[in-house]
Amino acid sequence: MQLVVGKIGRAHGIRGDVSVEVRTDEPELRLGPGAVLLTDPASTGPLTVESGRVHSGRLLLRFAGVKDRNAAEALRGTVLISEVDPEESPEDPEEYYDHQLIGLDVVLLDGTPVGELTEIVHLPYQDLLTVKKADGTEVLVPFVSQIVPTIDLENQRAVITPPPGLIDMEQAEVAGTSSAERGEDSEESE
Repeated sequence: MQLVVGKIGRAHGIRGDVSVEVRTDEPELRLGPGAVLLTDPASTGPLTVESGRVHSGRLLLRFAGVKDRNAAEALRGTVLISEVDPEESPEDPEEYYDHQLIGLDVVLLDGTPVGELTEIVHLPYQDLLTVKKADGTEVLVPFVSQIVPTIDLENQRAVITPPPGLIDMEQAEVAGTSSAERGEDSEESE
């Protein structure tokens, strides 16, 4: 099983360091010294991590054979891929690898089907689940316990409790409208 773990950004300095956009929860394991990574495009790899460090909040890596800025800049945009045993799981039972989640059926708490989980989008502060609905549209679901309370790998499903409007726009409430504007009865005092 292959797991995308990063994407190479700009060259840093003159000795071959590159900034890396991290796409794994385990950078110390997947991007640590000695890690051998496949690449996309394949013509740039495999790459072996020589060293790594954090500078100004960004991960900088140096790869074997990449000795100067020009060689580092040539790697810009390259996707880094790690080979992972399909049976491997994170140590924390509340964490999952992307490949464990992709393809899960997404259902509401009452069992109503929503769609299929097709991608995990890793953002700096939170992950989003891309769910493809039966009508072909996609919706992004924040991967937080309040909205995704259950991941059931045994039954291949993710249970969600979305707020109104996240899955079905008809359920959305318009913020700031009065009950009269929403067509609700209200008692007025005279």
